[in-house]
Amino acid sequence: MVPIEQRELLEQRSAGVLLNISSLPGPYGVGGFGVEAREFVDRLAAMDFSRWQVLPLGPLDAAGSPYAGDSAFAGNYLYIDPGLLLRQGLVTQEEEAICRYAGSPYTADYAFARRTRMQLLHRAYERSGAALRREAETFAAGKDWLTAYCLYRAIKERQDGRPWWEWPEDRRYYKDAQALMEEPDIRYRAEFWRFVQYLFFRQWEELHGYVRERGVAVIGDMPIYLSLDSADVWSRPELFQLDPETRRPCRVAGVPPDYFSAEGQLWGNPLYNWEAMERDGYAWWVSRIREALSLYDIVRIDHFRAFASYWAVPAGAASAREGQWEPGPGAGLFRAVEAVCPHPAILAEDLGVFGEDVVRLLEETGFPGMRVIQFGFDPQGDSTHLPHHYPLNAVAYTGTHDNNTLLGWLWEASPQERAFALRYCGFTGENWGEGGYHSPSCRAVIETVWRSSARMAVIHFPDLCGFGSDARMNIPGVPQDNWRFRTTVETLDQIDGAYYREINRLYRRS
Repeated sequence: MVPIEQRELLEQRSAGVLLNISSLPGPYGVGGFGVEAREFVDRLAAMDFSRWQVLPLGPLDAAGSPYAGDSAFAGNYLYIDPGLLLRQGLVTQEEEAICRYAGSPYTADYAFARRTRMQLLHRAYERSGAALRREAETFAAGKDWLTAYCLYRAIKERQDGRPWWEWPEDRRYYKDAQALMEEPDIRYRAEFWRFVQYLFFRQWEELHGYVRERGVAVIGDMPIYLSLDSADVWSRPELFQLDPETRRPCRVAGVPPDYFSAEGQLWGNPLYNWEAMERDGYAWWVSRIREALSLYDIVRIDHFRAFASYWAVPAGAASAREGQWEPGPGAGLFRAVEAVCPHPAILAEDLGVFGEDVVRLLEETGFPGMRVIQFGFDPQGDSTHLPHHYPLNAVAYTGTHDNNTLLGWLWEASPQERAFALRYCGFTGENWGEGGYHSPSCRAVIETVWRSSARMAVIHFPDLCGFGSDARMNIPGVPQDNWRFRTTVETLDQIDGAYYREINRLYRRS
């Protein structure tokens, strides 16, 4: 897929909706790339939204999070649509029916989807034939990451899912393990995973093409860190801060105390060896960002502030409070990116603990940062998250996937915060707690964001509907019961499309 003039998308006054692929309607336990995704885009276009923001499309961790997957490049096989495989003749109706989910349509069931989708994909591979497998082989040409990822997945299956540092010695190092491709079973498994990635990227490319035809640009999301048990760390350990003897992290990622957590967050991901990366011109990062810019129209980089300075916590520490700031690669990395991808459309997630080094990096790169109105309502303060401070070069949010919903926030805010927020947004009624598709208090906040000077405004899908905190996507630092929110066709039918079309036109975001 050839990128369009992407940076221009950041210079247009526009509006978008944040809804992850997993949250789309559909019959298969989680949302995917099928007809429901196209119908959702049709609805966006009819409401004069021109941006669709999704969460990372990569593999999920065991808890369903897309921010700590086992590859920086691979796609999540759960999004491959069984209905499209049926239409392609790769599976039978009986096989597709096994993937249909009888549980609640309001929550994603990743365990069910993993089990049934794997069965289906093996059937599709067995039925694929020589021509389609040659297409998969052509797709893989030149993708070094794919060779390593498929071998990693093949060995991991043979090792009953154990992490790579528990594998036998001849499999623990990628340079040694490549010889295993001569084994028929390993080769078969690796070629199966190559076929799965081919299906993922083919279905996404077709969906992305449809999205563009409807006049909508996709904002993708790039996690900054990876899981230790990932194909990238296994195959390129020199790029991470690992003990040379044990190949385990010396220090791990996290953040100090902030809005989301008084204790900070101890993520535990391995940190990058920026000195090693600088020596080869940041080639791994350049490749990663180039791939992302071909996958999406705009790329949001999560935890962008770590490129200025990152929080490093000693491995084994009990709390993120034990960490310290270390210098990141700064603008040097993005100069290397610019040399390969001129004028990249990158959005910097610059939330959390701030600093002058982050301000300087944003100025040097010219990337827009983010503003979230929920963060602004300190009655005694004058936060940069209040809309009267929004610069043109920013993306303004009602809330992100990590925030409470607008209605949930209003209910859980202190009386002083809530009173200030409602007054600031011009809400004068008595029914601030009323939710639903016509919630007057939610609309007051939404319109305040829409009136702001920020070129792009994004609404999280539950706020589009006036939902409460039970529709929250993620609570940072809480490992259970996140990433499960889903919507339904019935919900989409009840959204007041005329209202959103009107405010998009009124505030010149069409």
